[in-house]
Amino acid sequence: MITRRVMLQAALLFTAGSASAAPARDAAQYTGPDRTQLLEAGARREGKVVFYSGMIENQALRPIAQAFHQKYPFIAVESWRGDSRALVQKALTERRAGHTIGDVLESTGGAEALIKAGAVAAFRSPATADYAAKYIDPNGFWAVSRLDYFGLAYNTRQVPTAEVPKSYDDLLNPKWRGGIAWRADSEVGAPLFIAGIIRQFGRQRGEAYLQKLAGQRIVNYAGSARALVDRVGAGEYKIALEIYAHHPLISKAKGAPLDTVMLDPVPSALSTIQLAKDAPHPNAAMLLIDFVLSREGQEVLRKADYFSANPRVQTSAMLQKIIPGLNGMQEIVFTPALMFDSRDEANALFNRFFRQ
Repeated sequence: MITRRVMLQAALLFTAGSASAAPARDAAQYTGPDRTQLLEAGARREGKVVFYSGMIENQALRPIAQAFHQKYPFIAVESWRGDSRALVQKALTERRAGHTIGDVLESTGGAEALIKAGAVAAFRSPATADYAAKYIDPNGFWAVSRLDYFGLAYNTRQVPTAEVPKSYDDLLNPKWRGGIAWRADSEVGAPLFIAGIIRQFGRQRGEAYLQKLAGQRIVNYAGSARALVDRVGAGEYKIALEIYAHHPLISKAKGAPLDTVMLDPVPSALSTIQLAKDAPHPNAAMLLIDFVLSREGQEVLRKADYFSANPRVQTSAMLQKIIPGLNGMQEIVFTPALMFDSRDEANALFNRFFRQ
């Protein structure tokens, strides 16, 4: 039972918005046995949490927000969806204005930029107890909310199975000229593909490969990853590169003429969840972070066909074919730091070879 004394502690230690309130990092760092009670007490006073995420809205973001609200009906969830670049820009604009709105930031590729900008606070969550160390930032600025594998999407009506590219070199076949697209405005689109080529082949051989690939007249698509896959399914493009490999399989299961091929080595990335510095609702934010990382929250994402880093959550049979380790393929793991460090070189090479 929460005593009157505990409630007073919660108000003094964990509630933002009063002169005597402790800063948000106290709610983020506290690990005492009464942590959950104190967070809940503070969250009741806050009343809501604002969640920025790159998850597909209807597929995952809305279900995870609804599941959280069902568990904590006294916390209203306001969500906003955008890709990593838009999310980082939004969070940094708020910080420069001195008016932070987003409490919890979930992205693929945005974590390191937010850390370097001083826009996020370190946190501790008991929900990560079962996670491998590689899925938790040693400084506490992020934990992995989902795993991402990238591959090739193709239209099964336009590309016979026997002709589907099975390797990076197969992409250079003249038959694909003008029929390939990728996302040009995303950290996990063209730049990630280019960074993977450089890490795989080295600078000299990698640049030679990219020069040949540029001759294929790849379409620089401006839009979401999901929308690009839908365009392939509609026959606008035969092939899309560096897409979230599970997207075509989800559509295929619903009858769309789509499928996925994984090229070896497979690029992968870590989607991360972070706590905004000076989050206006720090207690509710920590409860949301705990929930997303917990087995309960990760099961919600598994049902949405997302990949979990939580070892207690199993991947659906439909998606196991794209996990490199289960299929004898090598993997290039882009951690938040590696993705950030690769960004400038990848963007420069994109501008050199593919900017149209």
